[in-house]
Amino acid sequence: MTEASLRALEHLRDFSTLKWYVIPLLAIVLYIYAVETRKARASRNWDAVFAGLTLFGMDFFNETWNGWVLAISGRSAFWTTPGDTALRTLVGWNIEIMFMFAIAGIVFYYMCPENRDERILGLPARWFWAVFFAAFCVIVECVLNIGGHLVWEYPFWNRSFAGIWLIFIFGYFEFFAAINLVLALKTNRAKLAAVGIIYAVPVLMNVIGMGILGWRY
Repeated sequence: MTEASLRALEHLRDFSTLKWYVIPLLAIVLYIYAVETRKARASRNWDAVFAGLTLFGMDFFNETWNGWVLAISGRSAFWTTPGDTALRTLVGWNIEIMFMFAIAGIVFYYMCPENRDERILGLPARWFWAVFFAAFCVIVECVLNIGGHLVWEYPFWNRSFAGIWLIFIFGYFEFFAAINLVLALKTNRAKLAAVGIIYAVPVLMNVIGMGILGWRY
């Protein structure tokens, strides 16, 4: 395994590394969802909540298949986060990233106009913002990589032109595209079913990977 992979496996899901700042961060996330839930009950519009859950579920899936890459290759995941953290949950995931992505979908939802027919630069506004947010996330990821906080191992997943496009499409654009597709469904029941499937896939993968096969990632 690479040095970064071995470092990422140290203290993996070790609750002795927890820091007190996790508590107020958790409170902030819970507060945001409590407010959105109250608003949804009054308006019967649950789209903000669905947006938040969809993006987090997509990130959960990405981090799970990334962990599978480490387990299967025996060398490295596509990305690892070996640096300091209050809790490393998977080799490429930590509690700080989780809190951020838990609310990122809600931020995206409120950036999109209520009028689904609105266009920006010729694109439907919701897809314009999907491109914008994905590009912004790639920039942030590149900065984290330069700082050594996010380590990339494979030559096709790096700051090259081709690598940036892979990270853009499979690392982030799919998150916001999934939100748009889920919110385009006609009923809350259909949206809930879609979100359920998004979570069921990584849950099943982790049951197989960690539970049945005993992989550590």
